[in-house]
Amino acid sequence: MAETIPHAPSIVDKAIDGKAFAAGLVDRITGASARLRADHGVQPGLAVVIVGEDPASQIYVRNKGETTLRAGMRSDTHRLDAGTSQADLLALIAQLNADAGIHGILVQLPLPGHIDSTAVLDAIDPDKDVDGFHVVNAGRLAVGLPGMVPCTPLGSVMLLKDALGDLSGLNAVIVGRSNIVGKPMAQLLLAQNCTVTIAHSRSRDLPALCREADILVAAVGRPEMIRGDWIKPGAVVIDVGINRVPSADPVKAAEGKTRVVGDVAFKEAAAVASRITPVPGGVGPMTIACLLANTYVAACRANGVEPQPLDA
Repeated sequence: MAETIPHAPSIVDKAIDGKAFAAGLVDRITGASARLRADHGVQPGLAVVIVGEDPASQIYVRNKGETTLRAGMRSDTHRLDAGTSQADLLALIAQLNADAGIHGILVQLPLPGHIDSTAVLDAIDPDKDVDGFHVVNAGRLAVGLPGMVPCTPLGSVMLLKDALGDLSGLNAVIVGRSNIVGKPMAQLLLAQNCTVTIAHSRSRDLPALCREADILVAAVGRPEMIRGDWIKPGAVVIDVGINRVPSADPVKAAEGKTRVVGDVAFKEAAAVASRITPVPGGVGPMTIACLLANTYVAACRANGVEPQPLDA
């Protein structure tokens, strides 16, 4: 009898399907929110504030609103003119902070140049800061206290645990040190007992650092910067980057058409990694799902209810 040759994993086999995982997470949030409303009379509420007419922000806000409603939550969207003063925006945030029916507040970034984004984000009640950007929530995360965790790192860790199970003892390298992804990602992986290195543009011999990683998180905002020969064989790669570059088709590129790529050269990396998130369809869909998860948790905490576990 001929020996069966093991099937070599294809790129499709290696891709982590963030879209499917996010859909399952939203289903679990929907069920948990329905039980919260039935048992305690509480409907989680999310308020999104957008200032100006940035097209990408408009699409993102619309998607957030539609997903929030599908999950059985209250969804309030406040669309303000680009000329809205900082004082008026802060007054709206104060009003939302005082609204007991709103458990999560999100101010869509970027804001117009005349508004101080830091002042606006700091004005949000930390317990309603479902983006997890407030300095109080950053401090809570750093010392291991319950708080709101930034959505993209939270979703990335969910995908890692689903792919690998126990993360204890694994070497994790994060390329990028932003307050939105890099730093909170490091805190979350430390909490999972990983050995964590934060690398950045000033790191010496960045490719060598990346080759040490069992888990490699790319969050630098540079299209396809991380190449296949930077990847340790068998590593799991989480690509947080979303970059628009000219179309690979010269004719379409000449017409100004673009395509979306990550911070990792996907095909090169997928040939070496054991699992990898594609762009699009990897980490991106997790962000809105985790925003709803944070809103549900915030609603439970505001009403003295223990949140139901949302892990798969």
